[in-house]
Amino acid sequence: MCGINGILYFKDFQKDEPTSFFENNIRRMNEEISHRGPDGDGNFIDYPLCFGHRRLSIIDLSREADQPMFNEDNSIVIVFNGEIYNYTELIPDLKSKGHIFKTKSDTEVILHSFEEYGYDCVNRFNGMWAFAIFDLKKKRFFASRDRFGVKPFYYFNDGKKFIFSSEIKAILKVENISEANHGKVFDYLAYGYKTSNGDTFFKNIYELKPAHNIIIQNGKVDIKKYWDFNNK
Repeated sequence: MCGINGILYFKDFQKDEPTSFFENNIRRMNEEISHRGPDGDGNFIDYPLCFGHRRLSIIDLSREADQPMFNEDNSIVIVFNGEIYNYTELIPDLKSKGHIFKTKSDTEVILHSFEEYGYDCVNRFNGMWAFAIFDLKKKRFFASRDRFGVKPFYYFNDGKKFIFSSEIKAILKVENISEANHGKVFDYLAYGYKTSNGDTFFKNIYELKPAHNIIIQNGKVDIKKYWDFNNK
């Protein structure tokens, strides 16, 4: 497994902070989930975006496959946790459309698939994933979680910033949240199991539900379901 972290700022919030402020936040988040990725530690900061990644090398062990990863012109960046099982099957089609690959990783397949097919790219994937992509030119954020929620994606949004991570405790390193979500706690104590309704035990921290995408542009957060059992 790997670990992904990120912060997206809205409405110029904290824009005047020094670069070291943003670097410190992502470093703290990455360190908190270092157990998820002992083989690499990467970050990318370009306000309003901060991306962090902890890597466990499985597919393509080269340094070129480190994350955050960029497309050819460095206009799109991704952090990804998971595995796309059919990624080799997708490469010939993408190459035929002019995409150039510099690695043998499934991460790059996601990146080029997004370039080619936009948000519909997830319908071509067979696998387990949680990833976040940011288009630096269009200032557009896109995140997705696999159909059955195998890979985790937690987030916090207060209208000033959107924070996400593979684990809640990384969010808590940069956002002071101590209040419990009493409804979620009651459900767990009453029924004895964890339901995937998007809530967590922490107030104002949520998990992206399985088979859902998040799209953010101009401070507007839009969450959409892209698949269900009735899909043919």
